[in-house]
Amino acid sequence: MSIRSVTRSGISLLSAAMLVLGMASTARAQAAAYDPNPGALTITGATDFTNAYMFRGIRQETESLIMWPYFDLGIAAYSGDGALKSVGVNFGTWNSLHHGPSGTNGPSAKFWYESDFYTTLSLGFGKGFTFGTTYTAYTSPNNSFSTVKEIAFKLGEDDTGYLNKFALKPYALFAFEFDTALNQGQADGGAQSGTYIELGIAPSYTWKTASVSVPLKFGLSGGNYYEYNVGTSVTPVYEDDTFGYFSLAGIGTVPLGSTTKFGAWNVHGGIEYQKYGGTLKLINEGLGLDHDYKVIYSGGIGFSY
Repeated sequence: MSIRSVTRSGISLLSAAMLVLGMASTARAQAAAYDPNPGALTITGATDFTNAYMFRGIRQETESLIMWPYFDLGIAAYSGDGALKSVGVNFGTWNSLHHGPSGTNGPSAKFWYESDFYTTLSLGFGKGFTFGTTYTAYTSPNNSFSTVKEIAFKLGEDDTGYLNKFALKPYALFAFEFDTALNQGQADGGAQSGTYIELGIAPSYTWKTASVSVPLKFGLSGGNYYEYNVGTSVTPVYEDDTFGYFSLAGIGTVPLGSTTKFGAWNVHGGIEYQKYGGTLKLINEGLGLDHDYKVIYSGGIGFSY
């Protein structure tokens, strides 16, 4: 039985953080020397490998080969000196490829476990404040889970301008599932649409030749996000804890030489510790994870042009 028969997945926050921080540090270190693409379009991408895929604390795969190819097109639509400093639009895709029970070694016998499409509208204001709205469709090419639709809002602050090479970058994320049904289109395969809340900071420090970040976050249920049936199949009774999980990670990024006409490239790697709350622990036990924590290793190569 596929581990995704009662759940679904989405963009790995560790992978995304590794890519974004890697691109940002590389750009800061090398833009002054040479920029082969000074226009309004920016392309970024990465391929990462990991020992475990835990989407917002929910187990997806913890066996065999797991790959995360990612591609993003960013459009700098507007910049100005008024209250609104910038407007950006992003389109991207994120994928997860598995050789474990949810992939080629499972019922589907297919490698392509997940394919996500997202689009984001980002607004930049003074003092480093940003507000973003993202629509994401989480799909499964090998039919391991039903398609999930989500709209998310993120408020953040880039305090690099105040702290220079060291920054905290606090943020808050609110994500809402919609167009759901019983056991369909939900993170936990529960009864109702869920609301996910994430609060975090991403302290980082950048040198000319490398950058290090230590993201810390809390994943919370704003309602029905971490549902678990404590009743029966005939008379289901769902419990939902507010606390989902705590995460602490360390990420390092090193540019591969200088920027060339083929863009800026980097290698990156990280380790993440996740600790799960009571209901999420029960959900993961049903998916084959026999303890209330997980240590995740990840690394790969990324580029920006």
